[in-house]
Amino acid sequence: MFRIYTQQPFLVIPFSLIGQVSKKIRIIHSGFWLLLAVPLWLTTEVIAPQIVQAYTARVDLLIERLPEESYENVLRRAEAAARATTQRSFDQDILVTEVSVIISAQNQGAIAPILSLEVSRPQWQQRPDPQLWTNYFKTSRFLLLFDKQITTTQPAATTTPAPNNVNPAEKSNNPAPNNGNPAEKPNNPPSNVQPQKP
Repeated sequence: MFRIYTQQPFLVIPFSLIGQVSKKIRIIHSGFWLLLAVPLWLTTEVIAPQIVQAYTARVDLLIERLPEESYENVLRRAEAAARATTQRSFDQDILVTEVSVIISAQNQGAIAPILSLEVSRPQWQQRPDPQLWTNYFKTSRFLLLFDKQITTTQPAATTTPAPNNVNPAEKSNNPAPNNGNPAEKPNNPPSNVQPQKP
């Protein structure tokens, strides 16, 4: 039996076959570009590595005044702390190109910066002396109350020196002690004792 076609059949490729072929072509095409791109990327990284970004390390330190410590001693301690901090900052991180250190001091509840140190790595390698790169704040002594005179309510105790007579036959110029009796006062003060000024 014969079939009669009104139209002549064309050579038609089903769409599912075209879809499979096009996927294979896309995969091959993508693989080609990937295989080409990876060696190019590796080549550029080897020839020209990424630029390293350097930065400045900033450190703030606070030191407290020790009892009966002078301002000069606080400054010496601050310089030593600034030197150690600067060296540690350069040693810990090779990307640090500059270090900025601010040392503040605390005294009687008052806090003020007393010095700042700013130095680059080449400068520090040539001369690691903190006094060369340090700026001192002149008003810190006043702000930290170092110049403030502390007044006490207790009067100063006066002592009279003992006589230095080697020969007991010689008379002493020092009068005998009055045993706390204010009515008895010596007429002549000893020659080696200065009169006290009020």
